[in-house]
Amino acid sequence: MSASSNASAARAWVEIDLPAIDRNVGRIKQALPPRVRYVAVVKANAYGHGMPEVATRLLQAGVDCFAVANVAEAALLREVGHDADVLLLSPTLPTELPRALALGLDVTLNSLAEAQALAAAAAKAGLTARAHIKVDTGMGRAGVWHEQAAELIAFVRSSPNIAWRGIYTHFSDADSDAAYTAGQRAIFLKLLELIPASGRAGLLIHADNSAGLESFSASAPFNAVRVGLMQYGLPPSAGSFLASLRPEPALSFHARVVLVKDLPAGTAVSYNRTKTLTRPTRVAIVAVGYGDGVPTAASNRGFFLLRGRRCPILGRVTMDQTIVDVTDVPAAAVGDIATILGAQGADRITVAEFCAWSDCIPWEALCTLTQRVQRVYRTDRT
Repeated sequence: MSASSNASAARAWVEIDLPAIDRNVGRIKQALPPRVRYVAVVKANAYGHGMPEVATRLLQAGVDCFAVANVAEAALLREVGHDADVLLLSPTLPTELPRALALGLDVTLNSLAEAQALAAAAAKAGLTARAHIKVDTGMGRAGVWHEQAAELIAFVRSSPNIAWRGIYTHFSDADSDAAYTAGQRAIFLKLLELIPASGRAGLLIHADNSAGLESFSASAPFNAVRVGLMQYGLPPSAGSFLASLRPEPALSFHARVVLVKDLPAGTAVSYNRTKTLTRPTRVAIVAVGYGDGVPTAASNRGFFLLRGRRCPILGRVTMDQTIVDVTDVPAAAVGDIATILGAQGADRITVAEFCAWSDCIPWEALCTLTQRVQRVYRTDRT
């Protein structure tokens, strides 16, 4: 089935190549030891790719369980019929605990107070709560500080209302500082030594995300990895291991030209007149802007592909429209497809390029594609 035919009426859309996700998952699973479980991170609408559709494909591709940011995201998975294990990565508010318990979610515990609240909510509901403990080994965000983790572990192990399902940490610099990451890993491994082998039996022990796979050690006690960016086809760094997996970007971003016109030299273009034309210029107005996911930082810096040619952005990106120079593309016409991310003809605009123009990171570039941008799914195997 062609995605392009489904997008024929859209002004701006992203195409999601589901078979590319299949191939990415297969390569990642092949690179991991057989005993290691694959936790697919699908928070933030599956990094902008569309959570229900992508989650279904990930299950078909063989992932073991999911991770999301919050209860609302997890509920969406349950609503579309997925009964796989779901880990809540962010702290859960006390008011969210009853729903988390009813949905059978794995709650992340970041403090003794959270654990006590979860145990009380579970007792009140007559249920056994499922929980992972998160340890802060140097990220400085969520998680119990590693020097205070023993008390939380003891409480969870002894609580009759909590089923301890896992323990994990989060690396802050896995894609850029190997030494700091090694230090975080060492702190976490030292903490695990405090838990008797019988206490670790059956736990998911995980520290690595996509970036952490670069330094993943099969000899350590880790038996799960959290995979986000890599499964969508984007390595978080250019490390040799990640590059060797040959990930395929699953997402491309397109919009229609809605107007083409000629402007004289000396014309100021768009808000605040940040660009003044130095020559007679043919411009194309593309129906996409920061209301769709093209940041204003790309103004006067980025390019769109039109008829296979790079066309520079002129002036400030606006909420609904972006102006590009098509003087060198004389055949440009209303209805033409402009490509913001992805391939057109022999050229390609990569996420890395887009991020350089936009002063953002790959996660941000994908997650800020807004809901008004139609998602179109390719299901053919090419």
